[in-house]
Amino acid sequence: MHFSPKALRRFMFLWPPFLGAGIRVAEFADDGSRVVVTHKLTRLNRNAVGTAFGGTIMAMTDPFFMLASMARLGRDYRVWDVAGEVRFVKPGKGRLTATMEIPDETYELIAEKTAGGEKYLHWFDTTVVDEEGDAIAHVRRQVYYRRKRSK
Repeated sequence: MHFSPKALRRFMFLWPPFLGAGIRVAEFADDGSRVVVTHKLTRLNRNAVGTAFGGTIMAMTDPFFMLASMARLGRDYRVWDVAGEVRFVKPGKGRLTATMEIPDETYELIAEKTAGGEKYLHWFDTTVVDEEGDAIAHVRRQVYYRRKRSK
């Protein structure tokens, strides 16, 4: 699969699971270095106690470290999201934001670890914050990388 960050952002805006949940991709850097995702709590997407669903908070980060990596690394790599962990800190109310960043050094490490065709598993961390900048959840995502073998 190959895509431009612009096309991905457009697709994710209309993707039914995100559309219904109120999740929006606010930013997707062309170089795969940064993705910003927001969620606006409304009466249509809140849980029984009036806050964001835990699954929605987790979904805000679900594909994005993987997709950013695919945009950056291109077709030479197999990349997928293999694990996730979340620790909820406080109820999510209002507009929530998850900023996911992958620095150049991480991409260099991925290239080094997979140079001979070996798999590499990397953990990424991000914090979902509310409008005041307070942490509402700490999320970890693990992504699998393997450089494709030449034919």
